[in-house]
Amino acid sequence: MSEAAANAFPLFQADVGNDEGTGEWFEVTQDQIDRFADVTHDHQFIHVDPEAAKNTPFGTTIAHGFLTLSMLTHLSAGATSGTPDPARFAGLLMGINYGFDKVRFVNPVKVGSRVRARAVTKDVVLKGGAIDVTRSFTVEIEGEEKPALVADWITRMVYG
Repeated sequence: MSEAAANAFPLFQADVGNDEGTGEWFEVTQDQIDRFADVTHDHQFIHVDPEAAKNTPFGTTIAHGFLTLSMLTHLSAGATSGTPDPARFAGLLMGINYGFDKVRFVNPVKVGSRVRARAVTKDVVLKGGAIDVTRSFTVEIEGEEKPALVADWITRMVYG
């Protein structure tokens, strides 16, 4: 076990159950949706054809669910803000994505909508020289009762 990880563990563990905050609103544009479609080769009309999408129950194009999920990288910065305790990062080599649990696309994100993320620390596990931090994220849509997405995101903090 890494001494640095052992020292940081109780600092992360103290966050379990805490609401870490809510990020800033971020507008989802057609240009972003189109570029995501190009990268993923997912050009389904519901995402990239505004005229055809008018005839759907949504009345407009919608973001790919995976686009919303991938935006967590940006949206999480605001949702996990605050002044970090430097002791958590003493000896930290890197933080990496370990994975997701329970990803659900609850409500489509219509083009022009604004979204933001809210995070709650769910679990912290010490694994040798690393700490796995699981945060429950909710991506909210401005003006909508139902969120766009809910997911548990696991970040592995690797210490030297």
